[in-house]
Amino acid sequence: MQYNYKYRLDPSEALHQELCYHVDTCRQLYNHVLYLLNDADDIPARYEVQGRLPDLKSWWDDLEDVHSKVLQMIVKRVYDNLSTLKTQKENGRAVGMLKWKPPREYRSLTYNQSGFELKNTSGRSVLWLSKIGEIPIRLHRDIPENAIIKQVTIKREPTGEWYATFGIDVDEDSPNKPETPAKVVGIDVGIIKYAHDTDGYAIESPDFSEERNRLERAQRDLSRKEYGSNNWEKQRKVVAERHADLKRKRRDFLHKLSNYYATEYDLVAVEDLDAKGLLELPGNSRNRAGAAWGTFPRMLEYKCEREGTHFVAVDPKNTTKICASCGVKTDKPLWVREQSCPACGFEADRDANAAWNILSRGLEDLGVGHSEVTPVETALPVDTPVSAKRVVETGSPTLKQRPALAVSE
Repeated sequence: MQYNYKYRLDPSEALHQELCYHVDTCRQLYNHVLYLLNDADDIPARYEVQGRLPDLKSWWDDLEDVHSKVLQMIVKRVYDNLSTLKTQKENGRAVGMLKWKPPREYRSLTYNQSGFELKNTSGRSVLWLSKIGEIPIRLHRDIPENAIIKQVTIKREPTGEWYATFGIDVDEDSPNKPETPAKVVGIDVGIIKYAHDTDGYAIESPDFSEERNRLERAQRDLSRKEYGSNNWEKQRKVVAERHADLKRKRRDFLHKLSNYYATEYDLVAVEDLDAKGLLELPGNSRNRAGAAWGTFPRMLEYKCEREGTHFVAVDPKNTTKICASCGVKTDKPLWVREQSCPACGFEADRDANAAWNILSRGLEDLGVGHSEVTPVETALPVDTPVSAKRVVETGSPTLKQRPALAVSE
């Protein structure tokens, strides 16, 4: 199984300058390779371009200061970007050409297979990088003993902080997924209530209004500075720190929520949402972006794989309009938040009704049976939401009755 482990680096001023020099040299090589490919009649194979690197070193002295594997990964990066553009073009999207990278847009370098080593020097953990040296690293969690580190990516964040991301392979098989899941759940994501599930829990969206206000104030202050001045650069770092703070808190919430569902259930069903397409819709795009509807399923998927839990993403079409009890479709505007079926009389919260439809489709798509489960019991009053700060420690029933599920045996 493959994982990424990210750690903070604490380079000295001399190492900071050395890292900046290496990153900028990599940026210049990236632009050089891109220039060669744009000027060529036929794009050569990647390994052919990598084979030219030793000749480049004969007249480009700076390349001698960078590890050979790092240089090869720069060529791979160019070709990966070209492949992405080609795929988007084949999917009918209007694409242009790759642009040269200015210093602010190129902030990382990658060691693959060799040129790096984790060490313990005088009781202090350090990361040794070829051609750079030993950099103190904050190992806030241990890397598994049976893990093999395949590559290390060093990146400077806009805040000026340096991080190392380890790509590791863990020598273990994924846990076996149960043939007959006992605990199953369907999850419908939203904005005001981040998630409704079929156990009757309504998870509130985390309140980041204070963080957003601080970010907006910092951005206004930045707009008043003279571009490129020392005061502008100082304020730019403040804005970057506000962005990073907001991002960390949002991802922390998503990690905790996805980990809960992956560890507590045998099967998790969610909607296969086109998150990028939803962001392009007019109105309320900031809240949709803040909800991170694309990030949450990705986190949930790999955590389910790690825990041996079935994960299934279903077609989201009409999940809020179809009655989860009898299957009758009822059109209703977005502002109507209750499901009231004219055919069978079933009443429920609109998002809770969608969660049951998602679970039904998930069971059908996966083609598995499951043991019957009872709704969760709680001492909270009906319609009391779960605070995002508590994540899923307690909950509240949002269904007035439980609909029947059509289960595929």
